[in-house]
Amino acid sequence: MAEADGISSATPTEEMNGAGNLMDFLDEPFPDVGTYEDFHTIDWLREKSRDTDRHRKITSKSKESMWELIKGLLDAWSGWLVMLLIGLLSGTLAGVIDLAVDWMTDLKEGVCLSAFWYSHEQCCWTSNETTFADRDKCPQWQKWAELMTGYTEGAGVYVLNYFLYVLWALFFSFLAVSLVRVFAPYACGSGIPEVLSAAAAAGVSVAFGAPIGGVLFSLEEVSYYFPLKTLWRSFFAALVAAFTLRSINPFGNNRLVLFYVEYHTPWYMAELVPFILLGVFGGLWGTLFIRGNIAWCRRRKTTSLGKYPVLEVIAVTGITAILAFPNPYTRRSTSELISELFNDCGALESSQLCDYINNPNMTRPVDDIPDRPAGPGVYSALWQLTLALIFKIVITIFTFGMKIPSGLFIPSMAVGAIAGRIVGIAVEQMAYHHHDWIIFKNWCRPGADCVTPGLYAMVGAAACLGGVTRMTVSLVVIMFELTGGLEYIVPLMAAAVTSKWVADAFGKEGIYEAHIQLNGYPYLDQDEFTHRTLATDVMRPRRNEPPLSVLTQDSTTVEDVETLIKETDYNGFPVVVSRESERLIGFVQRRDLILAIKNARQKQDGVVSNSVVYFTEDAPQIPASNPQPLKLRRILNLSPFTVTDHTPMETVVDIFRKLGLRQCLVTRSGRLLGIITKKDVLRHMAQMMNQDPESIMFN
Repeated sequence: MAEADGISSATPTEEMNGAGNLMDFLDEPFPDVGTYEDFHTIDWLREKSRDTDRHRKITSKSKESMWELIKGLLDAWSGWLVMLLIGLLSGTLAGVIDLAVDWMTDLKEGVCLSAFWYSHEQCCWTSNETTFADRDKCPQWQKWAELMTGYTEGAGVYVLNYFLYVLWALFFSFLAVSLVRVFAPYACGSGIPEVLSAAAAAGVSVAFGAPIGGVLFSLEEVSYYFPLKTLWRSFFAALVAAFTLRSINPFGNNRLVLFYVEYHTPWYMAELVPFILLGVFGGLWGTLFIRGNIAWCRRRKTTSLGKYPVLEVIAVTGITAILAFPNPYTRRSTSELISELFNDCGALESSQLCDYINNPNMTRPVDDIPDRPAGPGVYSALWQLTLALIFKIVITIFTFGMKIPSGLFIPSMAVGAIAGRIVGIAVEQMAYHHHDWIIFKNWCRPGADCVTPGLYAMVGAAACLGGVTRMTVSLVVIMFELTGGLEYIVPLMAAAVTSKWVADAFGKEGIYEAHIQLNGYPYLDQDEFTHRTLATDVMRPRRNEPPLSVLTQDSTTVEDVETLIKETDYNGFPVVVSRESERLIGFVQRRDLILAIKNARQKQDGVVSNSVVYFTEDAPQIPASNPQPLKLRRILNLSPFTVTDHTPMETVVDIFRKLGLRQCLVTRSGRLLGIITKKDVLRHMAQMMNQDPESIMFN
């Protein structure tokens, strides 16, 4: 009878320790252990240690059989395979998006009768009736009013085209916000504040045709923990993305971006003055934008405005479309606008910006046209660009941060490109009409091609993008890859550094750091910590606070653990020898505890609320009448990072940055005193900057 009950077969030692094999089931891995909840900080030091252990086991097993060797090779290449897929998907999606944006932008104005999926340019490419002088006009492309009424001119035609332009804009915006709200809530915004290195590198690579600049952007702007392995993999993802987009060739110019440019005129030292002034403008614009946008986004988060994201998108889109249509420079897509502003005026250009008064006796090559007096089209374009600049400055403040997938690079570049083109034309005309001035006499003789307004547009774009994001090195490399010329690195560097200096004078935070703080992401920036405080000043518990929640190595029950989990929201708990000694053994994650207990209750018989949980190698000595104990040593981190209570906080902050820690424990002679989390570090840094530490909210 006793054997039937499963009792008499146990030895006396086993009666004291409990049944042996059942207790060790957690020595085998179970699903989801070691994973993280959404929007929880990753402990990079722990992950690196676990990854090293995993590779060590795989390497040792690979010697056992051919199958294990193949599995080891597959594991070694799994990370690179993920990067390959990221690059392929990023490049493919970028190509599709470029084509779709071109088509949808033109669809707001008209339709191709021969193939409705053609954009305006593609439609006229296929026409045999298009002339070079009127290459934007062809019978196959008709505006909506012409298609509906048969008329091409008149007040009624203008009003109908205006109305349909606004209607299409509202429809597209409603479609975008609905898709985000229903299917992909995380797709709103630019995605850069969510600290994903390889994805950001691939995205910048296809956005600007700059794979090297994309990697440097990820290093400079996105990540504070950037090991060499991440650098190589980010570069590989950016390379694959750029190659994929180049294969698709969405713009038909064998380039990765619409606004790729090549200039043939050198710049002169005297031009550094307007380049630096553009840098000052970029810094001031960046400061204005960050303060205005953060104030608006904070209002959105703290008022009822945030409860109606669809209505906000529709309202902003309606206002934007109504104000944009009358001005040809705001009506077109932003990429097309930047492309036109970057372009140098050649003999074949038909843009209003290239309406110069030509000398009929000119016999110079088409790529070396001398400076000429501006015609009426240029002056008209200057007024329209000035209005477009004001419009872009104001509307960008309200659009960034809405619940739609939208970034900041192109809008910021558009603001700078408009300002730069205006300055470039002004300098060009000054050089032409006043070539005898001392600043022009040495380098701008009559009949020479002295000033390139498109270069000023490019420098202005770099300055404004740098003022908003505080990029320097990666920004210059991106613009260098965009132009393909080493000659213009110095103007770009001068504008980028100036814009950063000016913007930093009003505030150290770039737009992404500001949104990281607004969204409550625990991100440690690269600013030096120079205050003389110690770990004991930051650790918890503080005075008059409850003692630290800990687990003991062999005297805590399942019920105690579940109660602790229920009553606290900590992400993990230190494990000590006993509450009396407080000698540190290790650290266990909250999520791992929950999963382990749940798994044990399902798979191990005899585990009940008063079962003893132990983290030691050997089971504790307990009577046979007690419930089955539960061994959780496998989920215990036996080497948590520790500092002493007298460690300077300057060192602690540096450790958190360079090692990517989630938390560290504070000890004195092996005795646990407290814990410091990344959020504690951020609150302390805010306090040292005379900010209210309790005002910092984390998601």
